[in-house]
Amino acid sequence: MTGLGGVLLKPLLVPRDRVLAPVLPAKSRSGAALMLVIAIMTFLASLTAGAVHLVADASRDWSRTIAREMTIQIRPAPGRNLDADVAAAADLARRQRVIEEVRVMDRREGEKLLEPWLGTGLDLGDLPVPRLVVLRLAAGLAPDLSGLRAALAERVPNALLDDHKLWLSRLKAMADTLVGIGLMILTLVLVATALAVAFATRGAMAGTAQIIDVLHLVGAEDSYIARQFQGHFLRLGLRGGAAGALAASGFFIVAGLVFGRGAQGSALEQVEALFGRFSLPLWGYLSVLVIGVLVAVVTGVVSRVTVYRTLRGMEQAQ
Repeated sequence: MTGLGGVLLKPLLVPRDRVLAPVLPAKSRSGAALMLVIAIMTFLASLTAGAVHLVADASRDWSRTIAREMTIQIRPAPGRNLDADVAAAADLARRQRVIEEVRVMDRREGEKLLEPWLGTGLDLGDLPVPRLVVLRLAAGLAPDLSGLRAALAERVPNALLDDHKLWLSRLKAMADTLVGIGLMILTLVLVATALAVAFATRGAMAGTAQIIDVLHLVGAEDSYIARQFQGHFLRLGLRGGAAGALAASGFFIVAGLVFGRGAQGSALEQVEALFGRFSLPLWGYLSVLVIGVLVAVVTGVVSRVTVYRTLRGMEQAQ
């Protein structure tokens, strides 16, 4: 058997009940640095997974809400009474069996919808601002509104029935894109963690080359050396993964409490409108825990594989 230093070593048998000292020290600066890197990577991976959960849940809520709502847009037209057209459109909608609720938005509500683009304090009385009638569809019924479209075209030609399918498809595409990006980022974080562990393992083996030679001298197998490195890095992975997962869970708990008390400011209100209360369900926190365990497992497996490959490469080179 040949050691890492190129010296021909004679294997010796080691009693099974003999306990050997650990190859790597339990505490070291390099180990602490790697544990910090693992904690940061776990934190980022957990945040990404939580964001994916929030986007997916919000997308389902948007789909359920928008799929059951439609609007009739009545535009001002020369020679027509806008209020009469609004009343006629609402009356036609109430006659439809698939519609369970009809709500006419007043002029002020319509103007408020334009405030994010036009600002506040503007007099929109002279502008041709359309009026809206909001329709809520009955659950469990097929939304066949061809009759309503035909009736509107006959009695209120300046009315447009919007089923929001275009916006629904765009929202779904945006949510799917965000989920895909989140999963890609999660994969990249795990790959970066594996690479960091591989480099750290190689560095640790280079620093303990003489100890590995002595272990070979006394008859230690490659599997024993690999277990020593795997156990060391697995412990680092468990500590770093637990720290990162706890930090991410704390972040989502604090964010849920902040948004649960009511968002203050336009930016926070927009975030709440998109993602709700910004809090994870129980299975979301379980996924964060799974990521912490997964990072630790990846750390141990990558370390073991790296040790085996390095030892075999050294033996083949000599």
